Amino acid sequence: MTPISNTQLLEALRWRYATKAFDPNRKIPAETWATLEQAMILAPSSFGLQPYRFLVINDPATREKLLPHAWGQRQVVEASHFVVFAARTSVTEAEIDEFIQLIARTRGVATEALAGYRGMMTGMLLSEGFKPLAPHWTARQAYIALANLMTSAALLGVDTCPIEGFVPAEFDRILDLTSQGLASVACCAAGYRSAGDKYASLPKVRFERAHLIKTI
Repeated sequence: MTPISNTQLLEALRWRYATKAFDPNRKIPAETWATLEQAMILAPSSFGLQPYRFLVINDPATREKLLPHAWGQRQVVEASHFVVFAARTSVTEAEIDEFIQLIARTRGVATEALAGYRGMMTGMLLSEGFKPLAPHWTARQAYIALANLMTSAALLGVDTCPIEGFVPAEFDRILDLTSQGLASVACCAAGYRSAGDKYASLPKVRFERAHLIKTI
């Protein structure tokens, strides 16, 4: 792998902003979107368990249904792509075993060799004390994937806007998430900024390094 330069990375991150107005006529090329989907899939998660699903909402009618429950934010319907990040509402033994089997197949090892790792996961994730915390834990994992998507998109010159301003219960109802053991936790619109988005040219507002970073 050939790393990009420090300058290239910072330029991409400074170029990125929460896009308020997308050009509805510009679509993300299929190859680029496939790469961004892989960026979500390749995001790190605790234990590697990936306790979430990514719903890519391409259907215009579904997006229109979601719009009034997202404070009327037009990014929902105007962006090239719209993703709902849905986290598992609990962690089950079956899901852990499915993951163990995936590790065994991918790395060519026996499931018995993974007994210690399985025990570590079940000991934490299936404990009575953890169960009430599970939805919060899975949501945090989903946010890592959201960040991976936005950073990767910026490096590819694709605009994004993370969205928390929505009514999760209504999204869950429209997308039938509850029956799947999922709950919507965040969204992200992706595409290309409109030439008329005044926010694109505004200076990025961030505190100085000394305000945010303490070296010990």
